[in-house]
Amino acid sequence: MPEYILELRGITKLFPGVKALDKVDFQLKAGEIHALMGENGAGKSTLIKVITGVHQPDMGEIVLDGKKVSFKSPREARQVGVAAIYQHVTAYPHLTVTENIFMGHEKMKHGFIQWKAMHKEAQALIETLEADFHATDLMGDLSVAQQQMVEIAKALSMDARIIIMDEPTAALTTGEAERLYEITEKLRDDGAAIIFISHRFEDMYRLASRVTVYRDSKYIWTRDVCDVSEADLIQGMVGRELTELFPKPELEIGDEALRAENLSRTGFFQDVNFKVNKGEIVGVTGLVGAGRTEVMETLFGVTKADSGTVYLHGEKVQIRSPQEAMKRGLGLLTEDRQHQGLILNWGIGRNITLAELNQFAKLGVLDEKAERATAKTLAERVGTKANTLFDLASSLSGGNQQKVVVARALTSKLNVLIMDEPTKGVDVGAKAAIYEIMGELAEQGMGIIMVSSEMPEILGMCDRIYVMCEGRITGELARGEATGEKILELAMKKRVASEADTETEETA
Repeated sequence: MPEYILELRGITKLFPGVKALDKVDFQLKAGEIHALMGENGAGKSTLIKVITGVHQPDMGEIVLDGKKVSFKSPREARQVGVAAIYQHVTAYPHLTVTENIFMGHEKMKHGFIQWKAMHKEAQALIETLEADFHATDLMGDLSVAQQQMVEIAKALSMDARIIIMDEPTAALTTGEAERLYEITEKLRDDGAAIIFISHRFEDMYRLASRVTVYRDSKYIWTRDVCDVSEADLIQGMVGRELTELFPKPELEIGDEALRAENLSRTGFFQDVNFKVNKGEIVGVTGLVGAGRTEVMETLFGVTKADSGTVYLHGEKVQIRSPQEAMKRGLGLLTEDRQHQGLILNWGIGRNITLAELNQFAKLGVLDEKAERATAKTLAERVGTKANTLFDLASSLSGGNQQKVVVARALTSKLNVLIMDEPTKGVDVGAKAAIYEIMGELAEQGMGIIMVSSEMPEILGMCDRIYVMCEGRITGELARGEATGEKILELAMKKRVASEADTETEETA
């Protein structure tokens, strides 16, 4: 038996004006979970498409089970047991789970689809994964985590021996990610070889036995995970040591910029009190479902509070719409950049200037030259990597899409900026760039509210931290006293108290 089930040797892939892969190598052993890491634009996505037959390499060779192969299409790759599960699930929401699992390889007999056999096998696959839905459920009714399980079931239905998982935990809660870890380990134990692509170091340390790093379309190194530190990974991925990943400037905090008093919205949050001052970065954290995003959307005028008061610069205000919020100097970077933050089929430049097009119009005529100049300046300021401002937002990596969203906020004259999960799904280099921008904005006197589930950035970037649980703020921590343990304790405080109350009532 060959040492590797899959081996890529000197793979090069060229696109007009771009070398997406430059003589890269990759080796995958049978029955291993192998992490593939690198910044956005490092070549990971192109490698997936080469392995799955979407793209054919211009140079190099693919070796499967010790024999050279050439996949002319995804169908050819699937036929030999190669399957991919992507971060953004490609599903048919109006079809059943069974139909999604068997799409493209339906069970046929005498020219007829064998629905009964397909439903039976689909249900068996779902039960193997211990999923909490049924084969007859509509795909569109499932959560993101459940849809990913359907994609795994689809891979199993095709007897996949090599499974590629592309950022599968990016949109999952902690509990859902842990369940995915368990399923991935079971697939490995059953003999599957898995390529696990992620920006999250915890994914790699939790699952993988080996890790390969790419940078700037080139192969950098492959090492055993047990021998790799976070500093090693960062240096390999960005080409330099990030000794100060969180460039938090020490600033003199200014006057109050925004304050919320007893803010409540029935069913979402209750009696929320917090404030942010000029030049201050305030963190809001907690477990998923704590009500963090809902509070921020209410502040920004997306939804209406049932009670409570909001003050901007000491003045009581009622913000009825996002447009009114922006006029008052309050901005929001939404967590969902794909659906709420960007118009994906528009160019980068227009996405940046969209919120403030009126400042480039005279007598109803748009000054496109001035608009493009502003967009170019802001795109360069946040370090967006693209060929031209006319490139579609959909063509950008996740990190560069997020930079475009940040650049848009900079077109407005803001005093307070709410950043909801600003580094979600982006690589370590893009994170560092976003942190640097946050520091610069704070230095300019802007008050920043950062909603985040990532403990390191909350601890590394925030002057003060508010912790939420089940719609309430359960604690406030200063920068010097905050620790991961204290934050987690506060994030579970109300939940633990509720469980204790229940036990007391049952005992009584």
